[in-house]
Amino acid sequence: MNQAETVLIARDGPVTIVSINRPHCRNAVDGATAKRLFEAFLAFEADDSSLVAVLTGAGGHFCAGADLKAVAAGDQDRSYDLGGHDTIAPMGPTRLRLSKPVIAAVEGFAVAGGFELALWADMRVVADNATFGVFCRRFGVPLIDLGTIRLPRLIGQSHAMDLILTGRPVGGQEAYRIGLANRLVQRGQAAAQAIMLAKEIAAFPQACLRADRMSALRQWELPEEDAIAAEMRGGLAVIESGETQDGAARFVAGDGRHGAFSGDEDTED
Repeated sequence: MNQAETVLIARDGPVTIVSINRPHCRNAVDGATAKRLFEAFLAFEADDSSLVAVLTGAGGHFCAGADLKAVAAGDQDRSYDLGGHDTIAPMGPTRLRLSKPVIAAVEGFAVAGGFELALWADMRVVADNATFGVFCRRFGVPLIDLGTIRLPRLIGQSHAMDLILTGRPVGGQEAYRIGLANRLVQRGQAAAQAIMLAKEIAAFPQACLRADRMSALRQWELPEEDAIAAEMRGGLAVIESGETQDGAARFVAGDGRHGAFSGDEDTED
């Protein structure tokens, strides 16, 4: 297998599907694969025809974290610089702040650094056979792909400390209950359901969707007054683009009547 094959990239309409393809090690990521993932999401960001990405893994598992065999051998391709936004991280793309959404489709193990990859995504579609966990707790491998930052923000400090300190496994049902999973699906259906969800998101007016998404992301690092101003700036830019006026005209013409979201609009008066 050459290096390009360790990350597979496919398209389904406006959706880019990025798959970690190292099933022999439950998609554990070595340094070279981390770079390939980083490059894949930079390409997604630059492609105006691709609106939403789905990140998944081949062979029934999402990602078992960093390839510890490669780490033990002194993996020369892995990045450990302090970096900042938009620099390569040990698992690849986890420091990227993209302008477009990413959905993780999780089957099987999403543990250690693989857990952090799933946390990086905007949403997680999770199969009922999935297992999350800070399994690296057992081996002295730290969370350095923003896991200690994103996990408390997603599920709260108490739940996050439970998982960070114990390293215990969390199945699909519990993941859904505590807010790790946005959608819980049957085994083998995570990728298909994530792609379906991605297409639904891609069908919305994109300038407005991206402005609201970015405001929600940036507010964590801003004082409240600055966050309010940033939200307004982003919203005004959307209005000035004409997208809001176009949407208002479609509403007046009857689009979306009675809260319909698809082309099969309710035609009742």
